Amino acid sequence: MAAYYNEWEPFAAQWLRNLISAGHIPAGDVDERSITEVQPDDLRGYRQAHFFAGLAGWAYAARLAGLADDFPIWTGSPPCQPHTRANPNRRGLADKRHLWPELARLVRACRPPVLFGEQSADAIANGWLDEVASDLEGAGYTVWAKGIPACAVGAEHERLRLWFVADSGEPGLSLSERQTLLRARRREERAATAGGHGWSAQSGLVPVLHGVPGRVGGIKAAGNAIVPQVGAEVIAAYLECLP
Repeated sequence: MAAYYNEWEPFAAQWLRNLISAGHIPAGDVDERSITEVQPDDLRGYRQAHFFAGLAGWAYAARLAGLADDFPIWTGSPPCQPHTRANPNRRGLADKRHLWPELARLVRACRPPVLFGEQSADAIANGWLDEVASDLEGAGYTVWAKGIPACAVGAEHERLRLWFVADSGEPGLSLSERQTLLRARRREERAATAGGHGWSAQSGLVPVLHGVPGRVGGIKAAGNAIVPQVGAEVIAAYLECLP
């Protein structure tokens, strides 16, 4: 019933282990291999699988959305460097860091009931979403996608990202189970608002200008991370829209 986390950056992989030890995310195994080396048999027995796991933003988002740690879910936010305008050397779908095909390979083989993902909104312009939708729909999934900024959940920065959901159409949660999850989520939201426990938009990270090696990994990992609060809203919206 453990979760599977795939993250090849050593600094982020250790961060995942620390989060697991502290109980902040579901217990599980951290695999530091490249996704190109992961085979379908490696994923047997796991209820959750988080690829390009980074700082476990999706695993934490699932908890924020009220999902149990054994809820069957796959997530993946492939590298944005091939697609973002912030990278002057981006090559789009021709970039060797364009790793969506590897995640698609595992989805086709393992057939998870639902896949959530995120990517730079710039990727829409170079055909990334077209490829993702084509691959998933060809495998029998229904795909939804939408651009959502971090400020949509109260952050003080835009951080516009493309979020997507792919559903296999196989039997999943009953209506009563979904309603129970959503009611619990709304109760938590109301309690947080009443208690003044909003989340801070300030990361507290200071840019590294002249080296300080001990902080480089943290800043790189945070820069690649998703905003869990947006991910939680995407998951909640998916639960609400299921027939």
